[in-house]
Amino acid sequence: MREEGAEKITPEDRYADLIDDLVGLAGVTPPQGGGGFGRAALRFQNKIFVMLVRGRLVLKLPAERVDALIADDDGVRFDANKGTPMREWFSLDPQSGRAWLPLAREALEFARAAR
Repeated sequence: MREEGAEKITPEDRYADLIDDLVGLAGVTPPQGGGGFGRAALRFQNKIFVMLVRGRLVLKLPAERVDALIADDDGVRFDANKGTPMREWFSLDPQSGRAWLPLAREALEFARAAR
């Protein structure tokens, strides 16, 4: 894991660390690469649960949890550029002080519970 300090940690660096932390857990697969939506997404049993979109961490979480994070001013509902925010998808504000790994683990647990 990279240390924050003299050099600026980019969202892409933080996401790479997140991938390193989660890939290898049961059912979690790395980004598939290539083109199109979800190419940089982590998946649980082939379902996206976390991804990096335009420098923002995007997570699938229960709607109530998304509501709470929005109320805390940590981000917005994710809308995939379609103009319709999705109830269970949260886009973390890049300026938020929230740690990424705990949120990603919440998203993974939500994905596991859906199975």
